[in-house]
Amino acid sequence: MTVSVLVVDDSGFFRKRLTEILTASGQIRVVGVASNGREGVELAESLRPDVITMDYEMPIMDGISAVREIMKRHPVPVLMFSSLTYEGARITLDALEAGAVDFLPKNFEEIARDGSQLQKILIDRVLDVARSRPSSRVSHSNYQSPSQSTSHSSRPDQTALGKVFSRPSTPGRPETRPLPSGDQSAHGAPSRPSRKGPARHYAVVGIGTSTGGPVALQRVLAALPATFPSPIVLVQHMPASFTPAFAERLNKLCKIEVRQAEDGDILRPGLALLAPGGKQMMVENRGGQPRVRILPGDERLNYRPCVDVTFGSLARAYPGKTLGVILTGMGSDGREGCRMMKQSGSQIWSQDEKSSVIYGMPMAVAKAGLSDEVLALDDVAPRLIEGVS
Repeated sequence: MTVSVLVVDDSGFFRKRLTEILTASGQIRVVGVASNGREGVELAESLRPDVITMDYEMPIMDGISAVREIMKRHPVPVLMFSSLTYEGARITLDALEAGAVDFLPKNFEEIARDGSQLQKILIDRVLDVARSRPSSRVSHSNYQSPSQSTSHSSRPDQTALGKVFSRPSTPGRPETRPLPSGDQSAHGAPSRPSRKGPARHYAVVGIGTSTGGPVALQRVLAALPATFPSPIVLVQHMPASFTPAFAERLNKLCKIEVRQAEDGDILRPGLALLAPGGKQMMVENRGGQPRVRILPGDERLNYRPCVDVTFGSLARAYPGKTLGVILTGMGSDGREGCRMMKQSGSQIWSQDEKSSVIYGMPMAVAKAGLSDEVLALDDVAPRLIEGVS
């Protein structure tokens, strides 16, 4: 099946180059190009493409406004092109909140070292996005923009970090083999929460996610009370220059404190620590006091940060005393970390298919028989409040 794409960008060179790369795949057909957001909205309505690639800074109508308008009229998966700067991160996060599914750096040199790698990354990402659900299909009724939130005072801007794009060039494809038993969805995962138990005390709650994760994490964390009784560690596949802006955004939205993790941070109730992009975050327990260790990103690992690395460290540091939560995302990162946590006696929750933007990571966990509960996104925060003592 050929995927139809609308390219929206004010640069004639970029429109031409992107069209050439996508068309060469044989799997993608560029059905139209637009030089500004307003034209993009109109062509999206008339052409009904499978995917739209969108620049964020354009004349007449900017990319974020265009995404909002498209989601109102006819929701379609949107892949944003962004600059890997602190300001670019803030704009991209706004675009994701408006309904965009995913993003890539606009500077091709920041994506790949050679032309063949670049072509594969772009084609794979467009094909993956085509299989996603636009996040606007999930209600944002509880969302409050950072500018509206008064939960925390503004924090100083942090310097952008590096230019390493932390997601893999070839995201894994979700499998569709069904589970051996139990109520199942079309993709083989339990369709309803499987087991609910009484509230438990967890030494740490770990949450891992990828595509669709920025909005999902906002929805979950913003609903938690300031008195939430367990520390939280967050792993979101994201470039190094994006995680400071994302942590700041979450902190403004939430009653709990959220910040980017630093080496040696002590975990405590009411604090959520976000793994820095381009690096790995581990938790260790020495003398009963949980601390974070930030390690250089190993080039041999596709994901930096990696959910498996963080969850594996939780399994070792607090066997049987952690809760792992896997939310929307491409691939299967988190499955092996969840397996280690589960083998130690800990609990695992995963997001359901219907509310996931990309049902890859949570499906991998559910299909492996590791999920104690399968939850819709809007049920995760209430279940955390109910189930964590």
